[in-house]
Amino acid sequence: MNRQFWIIALISFINSLSMTILIPVIYLYGRQFGLNDFQTSLLFSMYSFAQFFATPVIGKLADRWGRKPLLLISLGGTVIANFFAGTATTASLLFFARFLDGITGGNASVAQAVIADVTTPENRAKAFGINGAAFGLGFVLGPVISLFAQKISLGAAFLCSSFIALIALVLTLLFLPETLKEKAKKANNIFDLGLGNLVKGLMFPRIGILLIINFLTGTTFTIFTYAFQPYFIHILHQDSQSLTLMFLTFGILGVIMQTGGISLLTRQLSLVKILFLGLLVRGLSFLFMPIWPNVIYFVIVSIAFSLFNSLVQPMISALISLNSNSEDQGMVLGLNSSYLGVSNAFGPVIAGMLIHQAYPETYAYPLYLAGILTLSVLGLAIATRRQYSGQIIASS
Repeated sequence: MNRQFWIIALISFINSLSMTILIPVIYLYGRQFGLNDFQTSLLFSMYSFAQFFATPVIGKLADRWGRKPLLLISLGGTVIANFFAGTATTASLLFFARFLDGITGGNASVAQAVIADVTTPENRAKAFGINGAAFGLGFVLGPVISLFAQKISLGAAFLCSSFIALIALVLTLLFLPETLKEKAKKANNIFDLGLGNLVKGLMFPRIGILLIINFLTGTTFTIFTYAFQPYFIHILHQDSQSLTLMFLTFGILGVIMQTGGISLLTRQLSLVKILFLGLLVRGLSFLFMPIWPNVIYFVIVSIAFSLFNSLVQPMISALISLNSNSEDQGMVLGLNSSYLGVSNAFGPVIAGMLIHQAYPETYAYPLYLAGILTLSVLGLAIATRRQYSGQIIASS
């Protein structure tokens, strides 16, 4: 891995810190403005839907103008948006800030395009794994930083997020060179910004099925993430500190697997088989978690889940990158981030419809559903593997 890769991995880490600082505070911050539960949920969905439409545009422009300027624009949007949110005096300004953060939120896909630019095909999976680990490490430390910021105010968490994104922006400006060697041809129509690819992308040979698989895996995962916390607290009778330790465990184990485990597995298995393995263990873990309401049992299942769940997203990103042309990397990875992002808007809604506080047994329903759906996605991935595996599977 060269210097350019480690710079973008560091930027990904800082970017994930900026994002995960906000996870514990968005709901409570919305309530401070007098928003009800439904209105507060729109703060989450507005960001996801805005990102869904914006990310392929940013990816398309990154193929035309270069990676660095679009990464600067995207990070700059996060800096401004979270500053507005942290200093907001009305709910309308808070909603605008979340929309702005979403509409400029393509930095993850541009970072993936940089990785594709600076790595060889045989190192692509390892590179995406290390980048995923850097991003995952941010998921470990972000909530911890958020706890300190919240001692000042909930708005301070947004200001802290803005400042950390500013650090990533400065690092990009000063230390990241342009990595795109051959820019895509300029469009004859200035309004051709890639939005049509949201639909056409599903028809791309080899890429379309991977986008569908990624969307479905994202939806099933967010069903779990919504249901995990109330199940852990209300059914297993744990407190917020224990919950924080669980998230810390998830993050640490994910980093271990993505930094070392993927490298070991790719020596023995193809990327496709590693993806299948990750989906299989993820699906079975979701099904097993609620069978016995015992915290020790739950932690054991969660450890297995944490290790193998961290394989899924790097493998999908690597397969999408390897199945696309070099001049289209930004566009297709942008599409990948778009479909993954919009899945975040559906999973919590589906899980929320299954849970009824008056009936504690319903807290397990989303976990069972997530398991069944994940195994169904595995079946789809196996049935369609010839569409996207190509020579990758033949060489394993």
